[in-house]
Amino acid sequence: MDLVVLCYKIAETFPKDEIYGLTSQLRRSAVSLPANIAEEHGREGLGEYIHFLGIAQGSLRETETHLLIAIRLGFSDRINLNQALNLSEEVSKMLGSLLRSLKAKRN
Repeated sequence: MDLVVLCYKIAETFPKDEIYGLTSQLRRSAVSLPANIAEEHGREGLGEYIHFLGIAQGSLRETETHLLIAIRLGFSDRINLNQALNLSEEVSKMLGSLLRSLKAKRN
């Protein structure tokens, strides 16, 4: 959730003509990450939960890509973008650890 908030703050600094481009894409992918985790957490099937965590990982990678594009285009403060990328790496480690744990439990 912290990553979503940070991505929204970063996207606010993008050029206004990016509202339907990178701004929208960054926000959508960032929101998708916790939404996919939450969607399946309430269900009982371990396999489905693992599947949706994999989708969340994809959303995380998409978010990272949008942030890297923003850096290359000079759309936002590099400090904020790097902070978001560092937070993304932390989330990636947590997701990876959770997935390994659940897969071991399933097996």
